[in-house]
Amino acid sequence: MPDSILNFLDNDFREPRSRAWLDDTNPATGESIARLPDSGAEDVDDAVRAAHAAFPGWSSTPAEQRSKILLRLADLIEQNLDALALAECHDTGKPLSLCTRVDIPRAASNFRFFAHAITTTRSEFHDTDGVAINYTLRRPLGVVGAISPWNLPLYLFTWKIAPALATGNCVVAKPSEVTPMTAFLLAKLCVEAGLPRGALNILHGRGATCGGAIVEHPLIKAITFTGGTTTGETIARSAAPRFKKLSLELGGKNPNLVFADADMDDAIETSVRAAFTNQGQICLCGSRVFVERPAYDAFVERFVERASRLKVGDPLDPGTDIGSLVSREHREKVARYVDLAREEGGEILLGGRPPAQPVNDRCARGAFYEPTVITGLSPRCRVQQEEIFGPVVTITPFDDEAQAIEFANCTPYGLASTVWTRDLSRAHRVAARIEAGIVWVNCWMLRDLRTPFGGVKHSGVGREGGDEALRFFTEPKNVCVKIGHEAQGTRQ
Repeated sequence: MPDSILNFLDNDFREPRSRAWLDDTNPATGESIARLPDSGAEDVDDAVRAAHAAFPGWSSTPAEQRSKILLRLADLIEQNLDALALAECHDTGKPLSLCTRVDIPRAASNFRFFAHAITTTRSEFHDTDGVAINYTLRRPLGVVGAISPWNLPLYLFTWKIAPALATGNCVVAKPSEVTPMTAFLLAKLCVEAGLPRGALNILHGRGATCGGAIVEHPLIKAITFTGGTTTGETIARSAAPRFKKLSLELGGKNPNLVFADADMDDAIETSVRAAFTNQGQICLCGSRVFVERPAYDAFVERFVERASRLKVGDPLDPGTDIGSLVSREHREKVARYVDLAREEGGEILLGGRPPAQPVNDRCARGAFYEPTVITGLSPRCRVQQEEIFGPVVTITPFDDEAQAIEFANCTPYGLASTVWTRDLSRAHRVAARIEAGIVWVNCWMLRDLRTPFGGVKHSGVGREGGDEALRFFTEPKNVCVKIGHEAQGTRQ
């Protein structure tokens, strides 16, 4: 891996104008692995101007040609799978096996999906009583800003830039300063794929400075952001007076409802995965499990037993299930919430602390935390209301369908949810009443890129994925053509 990460502007790799740098740290070892730019407003302005200059050419490039470039980029990601996965592992502390199996392949899938989508788009057409025809043109916005988080770095970075580029926009993108490596490596692949100069510009830096300058720049027409709700509020306050389009995918505190008639083998196995995948650092994780009372005791016993077999270990070990949290600071946040759970009367059935011994010598300074299961808490206590974003799950009994829905909906968030039942009528009833953008029935994280993705309440504004993404990154224009009549004029 490189010692220095550089900004990517106009297909060139550049140092920040300020010559100021940040450290990129491997959270599993505590070691600095690279330095990255601490970019500011001047760097953002350079990137925006490069994107603005590139927009006429890229937006007028035929969709088939844009598609070929993005498909080539998807192929290059797959060809460099091992190197990208290792970089992601070092940057995030997550298991290498997860990076190889999920994160990097899904990044390639994002480019491939939207590359094909733009060659099969359709236009709306209306026959207005035989008097006129109306049709809709969709045109790219211009220069757009994309700000992505640290938990799924390349996966969510490409989830934003792929539809933006596919629809003919030019992009100024900022990955998280905590996990910058794979975005930097992607920039090199963009050059190899033949992406034109200025179509994609990648800046590294802190959210308040670099990210804030992207949001505020007058030439940027839209902002797509994934991250915390508090940051989303700041972005909305800044962007709204400037009349920018906004797509905000924010936090989650997702309910997992298990009815007594569920397939318990499947429900337990999947619920453990939903709670602890990526160390619980996924906005879609099922961190609040609610179990119908007749099944509660047996479910808790089996859930704890299954979770206790998860291996906390070196991310490079193929047998590791739980790697490092993203930083020591984040581990401290998680630990504070577990302490709060104790204060609120919760019983820690599993975990609740860092590992008693280092996982090995290499990872002696890593930010590891044991998978933690808590019972005995009210659905309205802080631990069940606030996003922890770590390997911590609560399990709570409910008495009937109405109470299950009440518990599911009693947080400010509304991103995703899961329902476990063999009763199809109940599944439809409950799904309709849960306040969430996504409801999985008898499954979790079964994703189809054609479907709308996003949340309600404090979980965000707007939707990503499929047609929703193509609409967000384009502006509709209605064209009305009056139909002429032979009798109204004389043919020459």
